[in-house]
Amino acid sequence: MNVILDNFSLYWEGFVKTLLICGYAFVGSLALGLVMAAFRVSPVPPLRWVGTSWVNVFRNCPLTVVLFFCAFGLPELGINGQYFWFGVAGLVLYTSAFVCEAVRSGINSVPAGQAEAARAVGLTFTQSLSNIILPQALRTVVPPLGSVIIAMVKNSAIVGAFGVGGELFAVTDTLTGSRGEAALPVLTGVVIGYLAITIPGGLTLGWLERKVAIAR
Repeated sequence: MNVILDNFSLYWEGFVKTLLICGYAFVGSLALGLVMAAFRVSPVPPLRWVGTSWVNVFRNCPLTVVLFFCAFGLPELGINGQYFWFGVAGLVLYTSAFVCEAVRSGINSVPAGQAEAARAVGLTFTQSLSNIILPQALRTVVPPLGSVIIAMVKNSAIVGAFGVGGELFAVTDTLTGSRGEAALPVLTGVVIGYLAITIPGGLTLGWLERKVAIAR
């Protein structure tokens, strides 16, 4: 415990950096996942093909490979930037495939009569999806989306292995490698940091699920 208290500022900086990674990745993966879910149920065959291919590629590709591509492949294509953003991009690409499938399952749970009624009153596919289908679908996907988000937070530790620097993963290397601290108390502090993110997040999602259930 003394290791944690003596290096609290380092842990706090890592905690904040990890929160930033997870925050950007959450927003990006949710937005991209919603777009891909819309593609998956689109009446336009090319869009359905794009959505299906996206899910099949990124859901079945290891996260480390996606991160390697973003960190080392994109610079070779002329796309340069900080490893922080490459790590976030890799996490967004990977997580968006799982968000897409969670949202698509919610869309499929909405009775087909809802879409038929929307078409009957003259709404386009985009209008019926955004105004009628998605508001109902998102209520049913809170639990699976919560699992995806918590998994994304844990996957952010892998992002730290690609030289992002300053996040919770880097605290382990700094304290055990540079300062010679014992691994067990150092890792205990890192675990506490991740639990401080996932447990409140899980409680918030549980609260949101109950609120949504009441609103139905």
